[in-house]
Amino acid sequence: MSVAELISAFGRLSTTNVSDALDKMSLRGTAIGILPKFQCNKIIGRAVTLKVTAAGLTSSGRHLGVDAIESSHQGDIIVIDNGGRQDVSCWGEILSVGSKSKGVAGVVIDGAFRDLDAIRLLGFPVYARAVVPLTARGRVMQEASNVIIQCGGVQVRPQDIVMADDNGVVIVPTEKAREVLTTATEFYEKECEMIKDIQRGISISDVDKKYRYEEMTRH
Repeated sequence: MSVAELISAFGRLSTTNVSDALDKMSLRGTAIGILPKFQCNKIIGRAVTLKVTAAGLTSSGRHLGVDAIESSHQGDIIVIDNGGRQDVSCWGEILSVGSKSKGVAGVVIDGAFRDLDAIRLLGFPVYARAVVPLTARGRVMQEASNVIIQCGGVQVRPQDIVMADDNGVVIVPTEKAREVLTTATEFYEKECEMIKDIQRGISISDVDKKYRYEEMTRH
C-alpha cells in the first residue's frame, strides 16, 4: 500500500479511532491542547516540520515558514513547534495563502497564529493552541525546517502521518502506519457494530459486555 493509499484509508476514521490504536500499540501520538480555531476540514497528510525559536542577536536569515512551504508537496501538512507559546503569532494570512497555493492541506501549530478572519475566508485549515494579534517579527524566528520537533508533547518527524479533526491531532509514525491503520479500523468497525446493536434495542450494558469495550485498548 502506497503512502497515498494509506492516507486515503485513514480518511474514513476519526482521530479518536487512531488515538485508541496508538494506545493499544503503546505509541505516544496524541497531541494535547491543539484544536481547530474555526470550522476546519479534517486533514490527513505527511508532515513537513518547522522549529521556531526566540529572536535575538543571532538572526535566522530566512523568513519564518518559507522553507517549509517551499519544500511541501500536494497534500502535506506543516507542523510547527513554537513550544506552545500563546503570547506571539508564528503563522498568519500570507503564509496561509502561500501554503494553499502550493497545495498544502493545512497547518498544525503548537503555539498561536493570527489573521483568523482572513484565513477562515481563505478556507485554509489551521489547528493551533491560540489566536493572538502580535506579529512574529522581532519576537520569534525560524530555527530549522524538516527536522524532528515536538507538537503537543509528541515527537513529529518529517514524513510522519498527521491527522487533525474536531477532536484534535494525532501523529502516526510512518513505519507503524499500516499497523495503526489496521488496529484503528478494527476499533471503528467494532464501535459501529455497538451503535447498531444499541439502536436495535439491545441494552447498553449487554452491548458493553458483548464487545468488552473496557478491554479494547489493553495491550
